[in-house]
Amino acid sequence: MGEKKGLSFFEKYLSLWVALCIVLGILIGKFMPSLPRTLSKLTIANVNMAIAVLIWAMIYPMMVKVDFSAIKRVHKGQMLKGLIVTWVTNWLIKPFSMFLISSFFIGTIFSMKLGLIDPSLAKEYIAGAILLGAAPCTAMVFVWSYLADGDPLYTLVQVATNDIIILFAFAPIVGFLMGLNKVPVPYDTLLLSVVLFVVIPLSAGYLSRRYILKTKGHKWFEQEFLPKLSTISIVGLLLTLILLFSFQGEIILENPLHIALIAIPLTIQTYFIFAIAYGWAWIWKLPHKVAAPASFIGASNFFELAVAVAIALFGLDSGAALATVVGVLEEVPIMLSLVWIANKTRHFFTAKFETGSGSKAWALLRNSLPYYPYCPNHEDIRKDTYKQMNLYPVLFFLG
Repeated sequence: MGEKKGLSFFEKYLSLWVALCIVLGILIGKFMPSLPRTLSKLTIANVNMAIAVLIWAMIYPMMVKVDFSAIKRVHKGQMLKGLIVTWVTNWLIKPFSMFLISSFFIGTIFSMKLGLIDPSLAKEYIAGAILLGAAPCTAMVFVWSYLADGDPLYTLVQVATNDIIILFAFAPIVGFLMGLNKVPVPYDTLLLSVVLFVVIPLSAGYLSRRYILKTKGHKWFEQEFLPKLSTISIVGLLLTLILLFSFQGEIILENPLHIALIAIPLTIQTYFIFAIAYGWAWIWKLPHKVAAPASFIGASNFFELAVAVAIALFGLDSGAALATVVGVLEEVPIMLSLVWIANKTRHFFTAKFETGSGSKAWALLRNSLPYYPYCPNHEDIRKDTYKQMNLYPVLFFLG
């Protein structure tokens, strides 16, 4: 499968760097409060420009890696059935189940019954959960699919089609569910957020990809351009976390339990959505190479978009922004557990599927993995990635 290069020291311990950035952000907020206050003033139309630049640094590298020409290869049969599973699960089930589950636990159990969360703050947490549930994963699904031996072409097609659906479905779904949550949403800011964090990066990624492939060629695009973008994406993520937690530090220090409480409905939602899509794929007798990625994309979230919109709608120091960050914290360990489940249940699915699966196809798509510039062999990437599960529990104790 191409060159057998292991992950770099930085990439292998990405979870640790995330934890350190969270600690650093909290310390900055406590001992250097003037810095986040100054950055908070860099706002135009309710959008913080400092955060916007960092979010673009995260999202653009993901969009430029998506080959929308793959949509032409959709055909009747197993691939189309897999797409139906993911479209229905992602857009007709996931957003509404996220709202119901988070409202039940955060709004009813933790707030009204137990009194652990202030009702007004509970609504903000639910709003953050809604934003996480309103958009399926765009980039990390390539990693989960790779680890479960998913079909690379199918994975690429489902990401491309869902990215297009996000353009039209995200804002209406968010607006509707926020209304049910009785949280006022400035629709002009919501639509502006979609333009800034979906339309512009998606268009820029598509156009720059075409231009670079035409002028520089596929080899330069893969070997020179994409690896550099992966580094930019990581730096953007870490700097965003530092800035976010410089604002959230006081809330976390005063309410450390809230991190765990928010994580409970998000965790239940992730396993619930995976079970629906995975079970549906099994009932339809889809091959495992399709069933696994079709289930991963809905279980995982487009947390970069959720964080950006939460900040634009509610502010850097809002409960909604904190809830979306909890989604970032739990993303890797939970998704790795789902990869493990998918691999252990492979024998329940048929293996027959012909779309160009195998090591050669994955070698062509190795740079689709957002935080891994190169794709080592299966065993190397599994060992290195599963090591991160031992680091993530640390994040839940930092509050």
